Parts: sequence; C-alpha cells; structure tokens
Amino acid sequence: MALGRAHSVAVRGVEGELVEIEADLGRGLPGTHLVGLPDTALQESRDRVRAAVTNSGEKWPDSRIILALSPATLPKGGSAYDLALACAVLAADGAVPVADLEKTVLLGELALDGRLRTVRGILPAVLAAKHSGWSTVVVPYVALAEAGLVAGIDVLGARDLREVVEWLRGELLLAKPGAVEREPERVVADLSEVAGQEDARMALEVAAAGAHHLMFTGPPGIGKTMLAQRLPGILPALSEEESLEVTAIHSVAGLLTADRPLITEPPFVAPHHTCSISALVGGGSGMARPGAVSRAHRGVLFLDECAELGVKTLEALRTPLEDGEVRIARRDGVATYPARFQLILAANPCPCAPPRQEDCVCAPTARRRYLGKLSGPLMDRVDLRVQMFAVSVGALNTADAAESTAAVRARVEQARAAAVERWSDFGWRTNAEVPGPALRQRFRLGRDALAAMERSLRAGEITARGADRALRVAWTLADLAGLTVPGADEVGCALGFRDRWAA
Repeated sequence: MALGRAHSVAVRGVEGELVEIEADLGRGLPGTHLVGLPDTALQESRDRVRAAVTNSGEKWPDSRIILALSPATLPKGGSAYDLALACAVLAADGAVPVADLEKTVLLGELALDGRLRTVRGILPAVLAAKHSGWSTVVVPYVALAEAGLVAGIDVLGARDLREVVEWLRGELLLAKPGAVEREPERVVADLSEVAGQEDARMALEVAAAGAHHLMFTGPPGIGKTMLAQRLPGILPALSEEESLEVTAIHSVAGLLTADRPLITEPPFVAPHHTCSISALVGGGSGMARPGAVSRAHRGVLFLDECAELGVKTLEALRTPLEDGEVRIARRDGVATYPARFQLILAANPCPCAPPRQEDCVCAPTARRRYLGKLSGPLMDRVDLRVQMFAVSVGALNTADAAESTAAVRARVEQARAAAVERWSDFGWRTNAEVPGPALRQRFRLGRDALAAMERSLRAGEITARGADRALRVAWTLADLAGLTVPGADEVGCALGFRDRWAA
C-alpha cells in the first residue's frame, strides 16, 4: 500500500478552508474512488485527472485508488481540486518527490491534455492559504496576476500539469507574478453634462460624501439615470484593503480577467428591473453565489425603474441595507457575502409618466399602487429623496457649464477625509456606517440643533431609525461645509431631504 498527500482550498462564500487530499494505492480491481462529500463536478474529476496524467507523459497507477478529501464532513464542489488530486496520485505512486508537495497548496482545473485552467475564487483561496500558514501556492498561469495580489506567500504559476511535475522534481522553475499596477483613473461621464437639476446634483454630492442611499423621482428623460451613472466618478478610489475586498467578491463571481486582476474603482452595478431575488441578493444551488448587492460592495447599486421590480425583490434589500452583508442558506451551507453598497433608486411618479405632472391620466388608485410597492420600512432606510422637475429651455441652452466631476469629487474627498479622521478611533469610514447609539450618546448635538428633529419625532413624521439617518446626513452636510459639528441648519436640511417623497 502507498499513500500520497496534497492540499487545496474549499471556498465557501468569500472565505476559504484548507482541504487535505489523500491518495491510497491498494490491492483490488483497478479503479478510482472519490470520497469526502464531492459534488457532481468533483466526481467527474476522476476521468479528467486520469486523462491529464496520461496525456502529460506520466503513468496512471494500475491499481485500486481511493481519493479522500478531508475534512470529510465539509461539502466540496467544483473543479479547483484537479491539480491536487493528480499530484496526490503521482506522489502515492512515487512518480514525484513529496518534499515541496508537503508545503504547497495546489489550485486549478485540468484539461484532458493536462493544461491548467483557472477557477472561481482564486484570490480568497490564496488568502486562506496564507492565513493558515502555508508558504507556497501554485495556481494556473492565467490567474497568476490575481493570486499575486496577496503578499506574504510565494505564488507560482503553471501552464500545465507537466510544468508542475517538473517543478516538484526540481527540473523547472515556475513563473512568479510581476508587480500589479493600479489602473489609471478610468474615463467616466462628466457631471457637467447634466443640465440644471441643482437640488438633485446637491443630493448626489451629499450621498457621495457620506455613502448615503438616495432616490430620484420624476418624469422620464429628466436626468435620473444620467445622475446615477455619474455617481461613481465623484466617489473616492478604493483603498488597498477595500480593493482586495471587492476583488475577492468578483473572483468568486467569476468576473475577473487576466488584464484586470485588481478592482481599484467603486463598482457600478445596475441590474434590470426584471431581475429575481436570487440575482439581486445572491443564490443558486449547492453553495450560494454573490448577487448584485455583493458585486456592488463599496460601490453603487442602481435600480432604475424600481417601481417595476417585484415587491418581494425590493423587500429583500432591507436586511443588506441595515447589516451591510447578506447571509444565504443553501444545501451545502450558509454563505456570507459583504454588501455595503450605496443604493440609488429611480422611479417615475406614475405609470403614464407625462412630462408635466398636470397631464397625468392615471387614476388615483393606480398612482398609489405604482409607488406603493416601495414599502415604508424600505423607504425609511433611504436617506435622501429628491423629486425632480423638468428644466427650462434656458438651462438646456446655457453656455455656462455646470460643475465638473473633478470639482465635486475634490469636495467629496475632503468631506470623507474629515469623517475618517473623526471616526478613526471607532473603525468607521463613512458617516453612513456610524451606529445610531453613537450619534445619540457619544456625539450628541445641542438642544437647539435637535429642536426640529424632536418636533418631527413627536408629530410622528419620522421614526427613530429615520432620526438616526437624518443625523448621519447632518454630519455629512457639516463635513461638506467645513464645520466641526452640525447645527440647526444642517439638521433641518437633512430632515428636508426625507420629506421630499412624492408617494
């Protein structure tokens, strides 16, 4: 009897867990048996691995082979274990030395001719290997740039199984990742192209400065989508830590490319209004995959024509908006994905949506039913609400261009820097992340500043959650104005943004 070992990683959500792969060559009829809760794709790896080994010029053992993946109680799926399975069999047969194999994590899918193909979740798998104390990881060559984002571990890239075998034998040096440069700032549509709409532009700037949620209502063609599409341009670039967070999610979703291994700008995700709950928050069989809310992490989730989405789809947003993450239970376990995004909603005021509100032909019940899909609890989580109106001909033909994206972005960056400095001792990055109790107790404002809010609470015009969110907006307005503490004007303006709801 001969025994060989190799190691790989099981990715669950954006977390990875090390998997030990043992290959036992014993007596009995020739055959390959895979144990350890494999799914269908992993069961089929027996044929892929055998063909890859023989087509790489190596001999497949003519004996009874048992391949065990541990921990045995952990469900395992996908094709990322192919390379480790092949090396474990070759090690058990004595075809390769075990010295380097015992300290290396192997990732990658094998083609029938031995080529190494990339798989989803390379980045979180390499992070898991590093945190578990492993010194070396071998990945497909095309995923070398993605894996190389992780510092503190030796990352090597191989094009096929033959290269890995020769490396284990000491006959070849595998490729190493080069330096990954942050992409130059991408060209985005400029905010100066939006004519008029001063209130909406101000709300967009406040939303960007404090990471607040925002809703635009108004007739079609008025500029709601234009404004939303220009929000990423005025957001600050992602920090190194945020870039890795976002890149890991996109790696699990299979959206990374070899020429863009690192995401440095806030993502902009705009699903169609016919999307399902699974497409929005995540889902799928086996282990859930990230949805639009997670792909928009540290960026913008734009729901155009939000009144056309299903009620259950909209209500599914409530937990991610409050918690900043989604937890999805499926057959193979619970996947947790971060989902701290900025929600931008856009809707027409009614189904007919004429350019002038007085030309509406909808029945009162139809108007109420149209925007009635947006429940009170959902709208209570939207900090800024702006009703937009048609601009004048003079605004469209004016020769004076509005403020550019660069000018607005400079103010947004200054406001965010002020917020980071103020909340740095607590670990919060934006005003939108600050818990309500901290605002009410540790950073309580004066009675004069809170007078308007107390009147609104007594009158039942806002909820306690709404008051906390208004306070966060007030702090953002103070940051934009260069103030150290919000006053009555900032609190009143924040409450005014919550009143502009045309339901």
